[in-house]
Amino acid sequence: MAEYPWKQPSYVEIRDLALRAEDSGFDSVWVYDHLLFREPGLPTEGIWEAWTVLAALAEATERVELGTLVLCTAFRNPAVLAKMAVTLDEVSGGRLILGLGCGWHQPEFDAFGIPFDHRVDRFEEALGIILPLLRTGELDRYEGRHHWVRGGELRPRGPRPGGPPVLVAARGPRMLRLAAEHADLWNGCWFGPPETAGEALSRLKEASAEVGRAPGTLGVTLGVNISVGEPGPQDHPVLAGSPEQVAEGLLAYRDLGVDHLVCNLNPHDRASQRRLATALRGYHDRLESRTGRTG
Repeated sequence: MAEYPWKQPSYVEIRDLALRAEDSGFDSVWVYDHLLFREPGLPTEGIWEAWTVLAALAEATERVELGTLVLCTAFRNPAVLAKMAVTLDEVSGGRLILGLGCGWHQPEFDAFGIPFDHRVDRFEEALGIILPLLRTGELDRYEGRHHWVRGGELRPRGPRPGGPPVLVAARGPRMLRLAAEHADLWNGCWFGPPETAGEALSRLKEASAEVGRAPGTLGVTLGVNISVGEPGPQDHPVLAGSPEQVAEGLLAYRDLGVDHLVCNLNPHDRASQRRLATALRGYHDRLESRTGRTG
């Protein structure tokens, strides 16, 4: 969706990659939610608006789940965001995974006139509005410092009575506690080989224990940087190697208790996606030979 790392793709190119992913057997397609990327001394990098693209992909695809990694709650009114979510869930036939986060890249907040202060406070209040609206369809009154609702109601309710699953991306202690206490799924990113995720998984386990979350009731998702083939110079962790080596890495993540991997390909083009599809088939073959089933 963004200019990085090769060029700004058109929507037609994005749709083509999504359809190829669906045809290749991937479980889900994800978009990330930014307004721009701006680092000191470097040109601004552009990106398409996430929700518009996701809504279009909901119509273009048929089977894959559609996720946000993650929507920044500061960018949109939280009650309106809940309304948007049930609507897209309807358009997609119940395939939305609503990933939420508090944001982190201050230049885009400043550029678009969005407050950057008290981000976790604002996020916690947004959760206090989004979750009851999605799960019950109603929120009579919420009075926060940053957000409020009076007589909120979602009509129609959408295809799932409890709304789409809510994923919270979290790294720091307070955000981890919010994820463990309220979310259906947690996400951490970006990792490379499986051993790079060990500390984050341990912190999640500790946060879950703190809030009394029963083991196995919070889905674990991770974002992983992947390069299938010959990796170029990297300044971040990457699961890299041949399709066979990457397949072994995917299996190792499963053994760590990870339910779902979001694979970040650089560059994300047709050739890279084909190589990852080969690794995915290798993963399923290895899992079937080990357990007698795929998944």
